Amino acid sequence: MSNIDLPVPQYHYDVVKKLTIMAVVWGIVGMFVGVLIASQLYMPALNFDIPWLTYSRLRPLHTNAVIFAFGGNALIATSFYAVQRTCHTALFAPKLASFVFWGWQAIIVAAAISLPLGYTSSKEYAELEWPIDIAIAVVWIAYAIVFFGTIAQRKTKHIYVANWFYGGFILAVALLHIVNSAAIPVSAMKSYSAYAGAVDAMVQWWYGHNAVGFYLTAGFLGMMYYYIPKRVNRPVYSYRLSIVHFWALISVYMWAGPHHLHYTALPDWTQTVGMVFSLVLLAPSWGGMINGIMTLSGAWEKLRDDPVVRFMIVALSFYGMSTFEGPMMAIKTVNALSHYTDWTVGHVHAGALGWVAMITIGSLYCLVPWLWDKQEMYSLKLVNLHFWLATVGTVLYIAAMWVAGISQGLMWRAINDDGTLAYTFVESLKATYPYYLIRAIGGFLFFAGMVVMAYNVFKTIHSSPEANRADTPNAAAQLA
Repeated sequence: MSNIDLPVPQYHYDVVKKLTIMAVVWGIVGMFVGVLIASQLYMPALNFDIPWLTYSRLRPLHTNAVIFAFGGNALIATSFYAVQRTCHTALFAPKLASFVFWGWQAIIVAAAISLPLGYTSSKEYAELEWPIDIAIAVVWIAYAIVFFGTIAQRKTKHIYVANWFYGGFILAVALLHIVNSAAIPVSAMKSYSAYAGAVDAMVQWWYGHNAVGFYLTAGFLGMMYYYIPKRVNRPVYSYRLSIVHFWALISVYMWAGPHHLHYTALPDWTQTVGMVFSLVLLAPSWGGMINGIMTLSGAWEKLRDDPVVRFMIVALSFYGMSTFEGPMMAIKTVNALSHYTDWTVGHVHAGALGWVAMITIGSLYCLVPWLWDKQEMYSLKLVNLHFWLATVGTVLYIAAMWVAGISQGLMWRAINDDGTLAYTFVESLKATYPYYLIRAIGGFLFFAGMVVMAYNVFKTIHSSPEANRADTPNAAAQLA
């Protein structure tokens, strides 16, 4: 994994630097919107009676910003860096890579304008209207050409496992996006889905769950398989397990989407298939988690000394927890309690904040010093502060939503002896209302951590090599 014999100038890092900076910027924007809408649920007056600040318009903006702006820039940045280093070759078609950067930013801006104005297809994680969907497909295909072109011109015999995960994520997301976004335009910013009824729902959640499975899991596992070994300067615990992890994950994930549609018009056998494949997913998911954590074998002291390593290992812990909770919630009897409640929101954010955001943050903390030729981040003490803000914020958020969601489910199901409902909907809302404040506080802590990160990244980039302070030496940084 060490490429110290290769001169750095032959690699194309400019586009990686731009993507890295924008990942931090959009992370702050997306999480700020998240804190605002979480606060609106506790204090509705915070929409200020302005239509484009209402929860219904800002919520899709939040999800698109954190998933596709923050996560997307980070995925493209980390994959462009890792594929060059592991393939011992410069980025294929650097001008096309630059197009990917500028095209992706233009798409994000278009989303930030159109969603608050009310232009939406109303499909979960696919709300953007047809002109923007076409732009996404074009930019994504360009991304694929750059990534796979770099692999095709590699100087190494084998393809490192991180590139398997990045490559699988790129191909699957292209397929998912193009199929699910098929639509019939009726005006410049309005279209109707090409599918109807239960078929539309099935296609949507085939897309929706696999956006989680490939975009928010496989892509970020690519980060895990490159940046954890590099940071701790250790080989992957089991390379064979990593390949089994890859093939098992991508083979099973495609079939799990129907568990989002339990007790709906979807045929019962299809729901059951989704449940069964969701349960099977536990094995490869935990295999990957164990593989990542055990990579620290022989270097466990780094977990104590290095907050960047803590970010990534805690992320894997949340990954394991989320991939246990997900299959459990896919069981029909459990889903009867959890569906439509805030428990689902807690589960999503255990994965989104605990796994996706924290592995991203850890990877970016590795990447920034490497890109700007620094020994380490400006301040590891600030990294440590960020770690605790993110961890405490995540725990507050998901714990509040667990309690609120289970309370909702139990109250909605409770009946009197005569068969009437024991509680009105308003009573259930009143019971869960205090937990919305706790969620907002947790989200604010996570957002505050991103602000700390932005300051640390800015100081790292603009500090001289001599002034750059490494609170703890890190051999992996030199080997990068």
